[in-house]
Amino acid sequence: MTKFEVLILGNSSATPIYGRHPTSQVLNFNEQLFLIDCGEGTQMQLFRYGIKGSRISHIFISHLHGDHYLGLVGLLSSQHLVGRRGELHLYGPPALKEIIDLQFKHSDTRLRYPLIFHPTNEYRQEVIFENTQLSVSSFPLRHRIACTGFRFEEKVRSASLKKEEVERLNIPVPYLRLLKKGIDYVADDGTVHRAKDLTYPPPRPRSYGYCSDTVMNEDYFEAINGVDLLYHEATFLHDRVERAKETFHTTSLEAAQIAQTVGAKKLLLGHFSARYKDLQPLLYESRAIFPHTELSEEGKWFLV
Repeated sequence: MTKFEVLILGNSSATPIYGRHPTSQVLNFNEQLFLIDCGEGTQMQLFRYGIKGSRISHIFISHLHGDHYLGLVGLLSSQHLVGRRGELHLYGPPALKEIIDLQFKHSDTRLRYPLIFHPTNEYRQEVIFENTQLSVSSFPLRHRIACTGFRFEEKVRSASLKKEEVERLNIPVPYLRLLKKGIDYVADDGTVHRAKDLTYPPPRPRSYGYCSDTVMNEDYFEAINGVDLLYHEATFLHDRVERAKETFHTTSLEAAQIAQTVGAKKLLLGHFSARYKDLQPLLYESRAIFPHTELSEEGKWFLV
């Protein structure tokens, strides 16, 4: 099965504390690496967990609060210094380009590699990346400033052949690809061999939903409907729900309610407030409503 997993580089909210780092994740889809948010210290975390920056070809920034992007300029600069030549695609709020350009202007930096910027849309959901195996869409969240979440959606894969049956019928090799696509094979004598009888159905496509900073709001529920793994911020315990609303954040209880409502298979909590040294209470609060909840742990891979 195609690899589809997420590595947590940082799970803290506004400040690094208790050995926790600001938000950042690496998503591995079939050995293609995507970076999601890039808080302070991200490149050191990449080094710590054995991820080469040169393998990352796409970076997604949810919004322009520092704990989600202040590690970006350093990472881009380091890629320049180590001689990167391959393209790097950067997705984020339109103002991010102005910030990057200003930083490089005043440091007199001219990148050795193509940095291609793609502005995200704060008002509506849209597909921002797509290849033959995966699509990525952004969708609006409700935070104090423009903020988007991201959905990584695996495309429907081809069926697999029943090899013994195909060999027994001596079906020519050029037709095997068509069988995988559901096209029947007609033998020279007119016999129709149905594709559904010669193949196993493809596995169900998997999806990952990433919700960074947001107050609980039904407007984005459709965008994460039915995801296999949902990462959702859970900055506070629910006894501070009013504080969560004031700061446009979510509680661990609310994250569980959201996962339950959208039919997610698993929930991953993150973006923990510095007020919590012990994170277990957030986990217990969420599991009381949605049992398939885990804490995002730095250095740990989670399967989608």
